[in-house]
Amino acid sequence: MPKKKVVKKKTEKKTTKKKVKKETARAKTKKEILKAMFANERVILDSSDEAQEIYNKGSYGTVLEDKKLQLSLQEALFLMEKKKIAILDARNKEFTFERFVKRATKIEPTFWIRYSVYRDMRSRGYIVKTALKFGADFRVYDRGIKPGEDHARWIIYPVHEGAILTWYEFAAKNRVAHSTKKRLMMGVVDDEGDVTYWEIKWMRP
Repeated sequence: MPKKKVVKKKTEKKTTKKKVKKETARAKTKKEILKAMFANERVILDSSDEAQEIYNKGSYGTVLEDKKLQLSLQEALFLMEKKKIAILDARNKEFTFERFVKRATKIEPTFWIRYSVYRDMRSRGYIVKTALKFGADFRVYDRGIKPGEDHARWIIYPVHEGAILTWYEFAAKNRVAHSTKKRLMMGVVDDEGDVTYWEIKWMRP
């Protein structure tokens, strides 16, 4: 009988330790999810060590003068999907995935096409940043390269598979790539959200 009591006590202690470990793990997970605000067509993370870590490790966003981190709509949704951030509206209500996409599409009509390419490239290990100043959608860095360490390798244009480009539009995109000394890539998105990439190069006849 005494032996049975000892075994029972040990089992209870082990069970208690497991519960404590699970609760600690849950608490850590909750702490890792940062709160971001969606206001004035922008997604902002307050200045914090965690926000700085998101910027330093993944090159997400742009650090503002007040040390806050501004995310593009694509960056914000990707981080939300990865459960790194939760996005709140002006009423402090958390966005669902579907609600955020709907809101973002009102701001950027081609948001889903652009996001499909952004998410796919990020998932493949590439750093993707906006390229508006180059007249393109995104600039993409080679794997293992961060902005500031070297120049982007590609500029990329996301398009739906049913989209029609004129030769003038196509030539204009080529000129942008050539003038910025980057490779031109088209990210063609189908109705299921799958992406096929086409890299365009100059050839001399």
